[in-house]
Amino acid sequence: MKYRRLPIEAEAPEQLAGNRVRFNLAESSVRNRSLQDLGMKLDKMPLCYGDHLGYPNLRKLIAEQGDGLSEDDVLITAGASTALFIVATSLLGKGDHIVVARPNYATNIETPRAIGCEISYLELTHENQYRVDIDELGLMLRPETKFVSLTSPHNPSGTMLDRTDLERVIGLITSRGCRLLLDETYREMTFGETLPVAASLNPRVISASSLSKTYGLPGIRIGWLVCQDKELMYLFLSAKEQINICGSVIDEAIAFEALSQRPQWLPENNRRIKQAFTVVKDWMAHEELLEWIEPQGSCICFPRIRSDLTLDVDAFYRCLNDKYGVFVGPGHWFERSRRHFRIGYGYPTLDQLKDGLDGISKALRDASG
Repeated sequence: MKYRRLPIEAEAPEQLAGNRVRFNLAESSVRNRSLQDLGMKLDKMPLCYGDHLGYPNLRKLIAEQGDGLSEDDVLITAGASTALFIVATSLLGKGDHIVVARPNYATNIETPRAIGCEISYLELTHENQYRVDIDELGLMLRPETKFVSLTSPHNPSGTMLDRTDLERVIGLITSRGCRLLLDETYREMTFGETLPVAASLNPRVISASSLSKTYGLPGIRIGWLVCQDKELMYLFLSAKEQINICGSVIDEAIAFEALSQRPQWLPENNRRIKQAFTVVKDWMAHEELLEWIEPQGSCICFPRIRSDLTLDVDAFYRCLNDKYGVFVGPGHWFERSRRHFRIGYGYPTLDQLKDGLDGISKALRDASG
């Protein structure tokens, strides 16, 4: 494995020294919650080793989200990033072939790259509306392809597969004898129909998710893998035990409480996201220097500076960060031009969001003057 530090991590707002961040539009989650929000006290909890698969009642709650799933189809991990790491390191070796959608969450690309895999990139672009071209995907598959890695809703654009396309992809990978790894961290944060847990549809599908984004709990590091293939889940458990034996019993207890409150939390969360999205959509309608593909889910979007506009991109980011105190996720975090940037609109308050968007507009004009 050849590790390197990723820009999305090294340049994250929480890594910056001083108090430069006034308006944090770089976060890809909803606003963080606390133990007090969840109504929890943990002072009498025994700090022992936990179930290596994860707290059974937590796994049961996760399994209940997919028809036909059981708690044995769920493995709790330290965030979705560890879930993705486990899949890659369990199934891949140097020279193996995979197909990965790009742009993507960095771990989906970088871990296979560090292993030394041969990667074919299914390029999702502004011009093709960040849609998965299933016919193109079929042409990229080889007899030796280990798996296809997709995300839906997509990070960073917020676009998503519909049910028909999801089933077409599953039918394709099944017919070709490989697997699908679907990062569905934002699955419950959609503006239309919520897709089923993909792993519930076919044993050749692996679903990965977490509590970091929709539930505002990135600090407890809880994610999971779901798969109905028992041999594969045994392999993933073996990998987890080599990495950290079991998870944090404190984190898993908090996760169980948060998921237990899901019926109350999700409607309120989706209401807040809808409010924030309305603010962003109205701003984009009046911001003539930017263009975007309107998201269909999540709490992020990926606008770009208009391709026909002459502008000093480096000056834009300097003004944005240093003059206006606004931070976004620049395009190079996702191996794209810095004319693109990801806006997270679920984390800031509505007032902070409006001020942050206003700062983007001002920085664009400063850099084009």
